[in-house]
Amino acid sequence: MTNLVILGAGSWGTALAIALAPRFNSIRLWGRNAVHIAEVRRLRENHRYLPGFLLPEWIEATDSLAVALRDDSMVLIVVPSEYLRSVLREALPYFSIHTKLISATKGIEEGTWLRMSQVIADVLPESLTLPIAVLSGPTFAREVAAGEPAAVVIASVNSGFAEEVQRSFSTSSLRLYVSEDVIGVELGAALKNVIAIGGGICEGLGLGSNSVAALVTRGLAEITRLAVAMGGCSQTLGGLAGLGDLVLTATGDLSRNRLVGVQLGQGRKLPQILTEMTMVAEGVRTCRAAYQLGRSLGVQLPIINQMYEVLYESKEPRHAIRELMDRPLTTEQAAYSR
Repeated sequence: MTNLVILGAGSWGTALAIALAPRFNSIRLWGRNAVHIAEVRRLRENHRYLPGFLLPEWIEATDSLAVALRDDSMVLIVVPSEYLRSVLREALPYFSIHTKLISATKGIEEGTWLRMSQVIADVLPESLTLPIAVLSGPTFAREVAAGEPAAVVIASVNSGFAEEVQRSFSTSSLRLYVSEDVIGVELGAALKNVIAIGGGICEGLGLGSNSVAALVTRGLAEITRLAVAMGGCSQTLGGLAGLGDLVLTATGDLSRNRLVGVQLGQGRKLPQILTEMTMVAEGVRTCRAAYQLGRSLGVQLPIINQMYEVLYESKEPRHAIRELMDRPLTTEQAAYSR
């Protein structure tokens, strides 16, 4: 297809629009806030979420779903997870049998515990069967917009569609790898944000690289346990959508979730931190859903459980780290079983 629609005009949606601009004749970037979108059109720049990057002239910013979805297109969904269902319901009247959906939204829906591709499928009526793929990998928006080399995964149960997206989205600076493990890719994308909060807490507490390395490694074991319990493939979590994204998000200075953890470790309270943030830290909401999901499946998630208590039960971060270290001793291999 020659047209691309991006639903979500935050930093990641804007960065993808800029990165993919050479691959499409037209790109329509949709955002709900009319004042923000008007500013983007006037400045040709998303000054609020991704300052310093001019939009190519064939990127059209709009706050109208009717305008954004006015013809058959690939639709790349980059809205925060908490708004995914409501935005899809509004967009549904403008979908056709030729619409193709790619989710770059990361998270687990609270209440239903559905992955993002499952939320999409749940909203679509039985009479409208559309191809769905998910896009994830170790990427910071600013670096992608700047054209720095990056690699991501495109996953779909429809391998032909995944390969189509791979061909359509790959550029000289963005490399896509195909996968059929939608479960593993989506859970890696969602849960790494929770572990990244823990990585930030380590820094906020003044702990060194040893502590962060241990937390990242053990966090990967938790993500793998839950993904496998839900039908995902363990090898996926050792790749770009698992280990790669986790390392980036838990250690990179541009990580919003890590920043939340740093400030928690420094003694600040969560409501104050979130109030001052202009962008969404998905790990905060995902943590609660992952905590509940792990308990329902009987999967041991010690780091995620401690993060839940820090975020939602006002536990002192230092106490959470101490309790992780005081857990009963075991073998490393046991870390990958329930």
